Amino acid sequence: MGDGSYFTPDLFAFFRALKRRNNREWFGANKAWFEASIRDPFLRFITDFGLHLARISPRFVADPSPTGGSLFRIYRDIRFSADKSPYKTHAAAHFFHRASKATGHAPGFYMHLAPGECFVGGGLWHPETAMLVKIRDEMVNGPAAWKRARRGLTLEGAVLSRPPRGYDPKHPLMDDLRRKDFVAGRSFTERQVCSPRFMRDVVTECRRLGPLVEFLTKAVGLKW
Repeated sequence: MGDGSYFTPDLFAFFRALKRRNNREWFGANKAWFEASIRDPFLRFITDFGLHLARISPRFVADPSPTGGSLFRIYRDIRFSADKSPYKTHAAAHFFHRASKATGHAPGFYMHLAPGECFVGGGLWHPETAMLVKIRDEMVNGPAAWKRARRGLTLEGAVLSRPPRGYDPKHPLMDDLRRKDFVAGRSFTERQVCSPRFMRDVVTECRRLGPLVEFLTKAVGLKW
């Protein structure tokens, strides 16, 4: 795996400046800064990451298309938000299952870069009720497989205050059966993001998360 830096401190400098002047006039005057320091290097990262992702699972996609691909748009949807700031103050990408464009929500990998908040994650966030039931049933039917999938991981996200209806309150996996989200990951410093080793670190983390994403993917009826 070749080393090479993709991001520089300029990425974080841009977002710190944008946070102070989150308006269309400032962004328009600094769009070239955004493209050179954030959009273009992130698209290069996505392109190169795709080669490694295919070795984890060929069913997941790292799409470097400027629009409609893995990279999220910087523009915020402010239609129903009290915060009318037009731009996000972070950059993010999702590496999604090939079937997800047809099926909707699905397990995947995620990368988030912002000043003081950089992380790579994997799993399924806020699954629909039908998916949640499938995951819980798979945990009950294959407890050993679930334990292997989440071994060494600290799961994050929302948790029910009470046992979900239809499941034995005394089930040994109840702590996980109460979960509404199934995600884990690793945080990075800004210095690590700008390091030549960052691609290697991201690939290592996604491999570590692979068993969790595999379990969830199969549980909701998709191929790994």
